[in-house]
Amino acid sequence: MPRALITDLSGTAPTEDERLFLSELDPLGVVLFGRNIGNPRQLSDLVSEFRSCVGRDDAPVLIDQEGGRVARLRAPHWWGGVPAASLGTAGPEAARLAARLLARDMSAVGIDVVCAPCLDLRIDGMHAAIGDRSFGADARTVSACGAAFCEGLLEGGVQPMIKHMPGHGRAGVDPHDALPSTSADLQTLREYDFRPFRALNDAPWGMTAHVVYEAIDPDRPATQSPGVIGGVIRGDIGFDGVLTSDAIDMKALSGSHEERALLSLEAGCDVAMHCNQPLAVRRAVAEAAPMLSGDALRRVETAAARRPRPSSGAFDREAALARLGALLGAG
Repeated sequence: MPRALITDLSGTAPTEDERLFLSELDPLGVVLFGRNIGNPRQLSDLVSEFRSCVGRDDAPVLIDQEGGRVARLRAPHWWGGVPAASLGTAGPEAARLAARLLARDMSAVGIDVVCAPCLDLRIDGMHAAIGDRSFGADARTVSACGAAFCEGLLEGGVQPMIKHMPGHGRAGVDPHDALPSTSADLQTLREYDFRPFRALNDAPWGMTAHVVYEAIDPDRPATQSPGVIGGVIRGDIGFDGVLTSDAIDMKALSGSHEERALLSLEAGCDVAMHCNQPLAVRRAVAEAAPMLSGDALRRVETAAARRPRPSSGAFDREAALARLGALLGAG
């Protein structure tokens, strides 16, 4: 069985030491960054080599390809998309078309899970870390555009990962730098922040927020809080897909990287996501991470069984870009 871990790689091809790491410790999947990306042939080879190293043709390969400023695949080889805020203004059809265009590029090189869409509401005082990555301030708009975005991804053969559960919109600091918290009461959170996640609770993948929700657990961020994960994400929201932590290397979390991973998994995350560290640290985290089992294994297997194939119908990229442009202009 693979380990409950999403890891990363240092460059455009695995090093010999990384190949050994992957084959010996078998992390569930890998997440790609700009440093891993050169051109379509190189990227397709990298994806294939990762899966060969772990010995699983269906090992998930993830990427942050929301569109706009968070997009690892960019010109000249790929379309970088547009910010979610623009799609929220233009409406669900625009969100579906944008996602379908992004999925076309991802699936062509073997990427099958995208860390998107953001279902965080745009709330006064939110840090720019989210900003235009949100579809908007209204839960109905975010739910509708988020659902359409997921539809477009699935049509293109890519599974969505909804984030950041149970809502990042009230975070006033960037979790890359510090631990955010919110004092919003539980009723407000339920009526607003949680609503888009509840509406899309059948998504195959989800990602936690490194945010303290004081009304639920004043001591721990959602990623490491049994109360938030069990009571809210699994309970109130009703999400039963694969739940990954946001990247545990962020400064919002404390302790050794092994401790961060184990606290996240013990709190109820199915998989820990660990990035941007030397190989020795990546290996230590992998050695600490348990093999997938129980409900976590069931959810991973269910997601794998639900992995879509790109729609068999012809997809006219130029027509989709033209229609999207018209919708954005009208919006």
